[in-house]
Amino acid sequence: MAFGYPVSLELRGRRAVVVGDEAVRQGKVDGLLQAGAEVTVIAGGPAQALAKLKADGGVRVEERSFRPGDLSGAFICVASSDDPGERAAIFADGKASGALVNVMDDIEHCDWAAPAIVRRGDLVLAISTGGRSPALASRLRRELSAQYGPEWEEALDVLEDVRRETLPALPDLVERSQRWQEALDLDELIAFVRDGRAGDARTALVDRLVGAGAG
Repeated sequence: MAFGYPVSLELRGRRAVVVGDEAVRQGKVDGLLQAGAEVTVIAGGPAQALAKLKADGGVRVEERSFRPGDLSGAFICVASSDDPGERAAIFADGKASGALVNVMDDIEHCDWAAPAIVRRGDLVLAISTGGRSPALASRLRRELSAQYGPEWEEALDVLEDVRRETLPALPDLVERSQRWQEALDLDELIAFVRDGRAGDARTALVDRLVGAGAG
């Protein structure tokens, strides 16, 4: 099974390199920036996208072709190229430097696969087909985007607040996990948040977790 071990990487402060026009065109820079990576772009275009990246700042842009050694010190790389020889060279450079490389649409030259993502604050839903069908991953992403709207970001804030508040009262990990499974009503939580009643959602959840009748 290709890319069979899903992970979420910590990229804050780590060097990421985006190589090639198509990688830029498909917005690969944006996802790396959202994750806190220090991004270098090596591409000849698209001109408008590169100009915007330069104007926004925070990204090092080098308007040229890839050269061996460009991945030195990089943690991760996303690349695109129509040239099979260049794709192989990028992957080899990643191996030599210890960088994790994804050459778009070239599974043979990939250490990892980029999932289709639905992001709601810190809530991240990732869909992967192991590189077998990007079209299916994209279709599922659209469906999940509709199902999990922006209210889920606030819902996660509520859950984080409640967890922090009740943690001292639930020191035992097994008991805490059991109480959360019993107390968490997602339909109720989302209904409260959509109605602008996040405070009521917090109160109801805290009562079920550590109230007099809990357990």
